[in-house]
Amino acid sequence: MLLWLTEYLSQFVGGFAVFQYLTLRTMVSVVTALGVSLLIGPSMIAWLSRSQIGQQVRDDGPASHFSKAGTPTMGGALILVIIVLTTLLWGNLSNHYVWLILAVTVAFGLIGWTDDYLKISRKNSAGLAGRWKYFWQSVFALIAVVYLYQVAEVPAQTSLYVPFFKSIAIPLGLGFVLLGYLMIVGMSNAVNLTDGLDGLAILPAVMVGAALGLIAYVTGNIEFSAYLQIPYIAGAGELAVFCGALIGAGLGFLWFNTYPAQIFMGDVGALALGAALGLLAIIVRHEIVLLIMGGLFVLETASVIIQVASFRLTGRRVFRMAPIHHHFELKGWPEPRVIVRFWIITLVLVTIGLSTLKLR
Repeated sequence: MLLWLTEYLSQFVGGFAVFQYLTLRTMVSVVTALGVSLLIGPSMIAWLSRSQIGQQVRDDGPASHFSKAGTPTMGGALILVIIVLTTLLWGNLSNHYVWLILAVTVAFGLIGWTDDYLKISRKNSAGLAGRWKYFWQSVFALIAVVYLYQVAEVPAQTSLYVPFFKSIAIPLGLGFVLLGYLMIVGMSNAVNLTDGLDGLAILPAVMVGAALGLIAYVTGNIEFSAYLQIPYIAGAGELAVFCGALIGAGLGFLWFNTYPAQIFMGDVGALALGAALGLLAIIVRHEIVLLIMGGLFVLETASVIIQVASFRLTGRRVFRMAPIHHHFELKGWPEPRVIVRFWIITLVLVTIGLSTLKLR
């Protein structure tokens, strides 16, 4: 909205024309989201506490987590509201990718909100039945991916690009729908599984989101994309504003979510952020790079799959507890050590992922 306003005002005051630059609007979106988060955060925590909207802790979880019961949760709603408002303020609202990413983020947030609400109202950690959660995730993901498939104008928008190889682009056809579906639903659940320790999920989501924002910017720029030999996707650059909002809102939330957490994100935030990251990667055609940069999320998910498969097939557990961050807790690692080391791993993986832009 402010983009249109500044465009109009630039007719009278030339200085307002600077807001037409995507880079500036992206930076302003970071500052806006961060500032609003820090401003509203304390009031929201106080309101959640008064409303007794507290975390329900699993009975089979680590004993050290029992003290976290009652900590205000559903803080992810704050992240989503700020992301949406900031993107609407500074984004180009004539861009269909902007509306798509906002719609998917809100839709998955509503699934998470329902799950969190049921946990609180029933006062247990069960929440929304898994089959219904998966059903609605599938519905929203398929709608988004089918839309992208239908509006695709060039083969680059539906081809699979392999990092480190500039000439490998695999036409997917309808396989694009399947890949996109798996990316959105998979990343949504992967971030949710990772969100088990104070600040463990949000900073990696911010780092990956920042990297995808950079990729979106160069992908949407015909000169940069040609220089880097990556696919050019017209209009994708505007997603950098969304990523800027995600960075600011995420860092603002981390201010209160860092150990020991004053508030938890809940499924409302984790499911939405994961879906947003998956959709971003699909639009900018960097799905494999997302799996590299989001390797922590992939590892957390894989640990659960391995644990369940091993126990059902052999009756033995590979890890002391899954997801894998609980395994290290039970090995005696203090929670902050697990968190920071996993952050470092994500930083390394994001660096590797970004290096694929040049190493081709």
